[in-house]
Amino acid sequence: MLRWPVPRHTAQPTSLASLASLVALTAFATALPALAQTSSGPAVTGDVPMADYLALLQQISPAAHQGAQAYLQAHERRCRRSLSSRELRQAMAEGDGDPLLMAMIRASHLQDGPGLTRLGEQVSCTRKAAR
Repeated sequence: MLRWPVPRHTAQPTSLASLASLVALTAFATALPALAQTSSGPAVTGDVPMADYLALLQQISPAAHQGAQAYLQAHERRCRRSLSSRELRQAMAEGDGDPLLMAMIRASHLQDGPGLTRLGEQVSCTRKAAR
């Protein structure tokens, strides 16, 4: 009689789905700035309405949506100004993405509320130079 091995780790499909979501999110975040570029330079121009951008993030990855919202709220709380959707798109798309934003997305995926709060306390009000 043949016996199939019993899977001991059931999180792998979730991990693969998360990885696929993050790959799709990265491709999406990278494509938006490219679409907004003009022939005069590589800078991201124009703003997609924030509600539209967040709705797209929600469709791609609820964790990315939650992490981005937490990042936006932390920035507003610490810096006393809102980020534009252009600034959020840059934080998502430049290089491997803003490490703090990526960590907040991961904390959202892991449903780590205390970790998300700690990360929110590290949001910087100064824009780092592009990599």
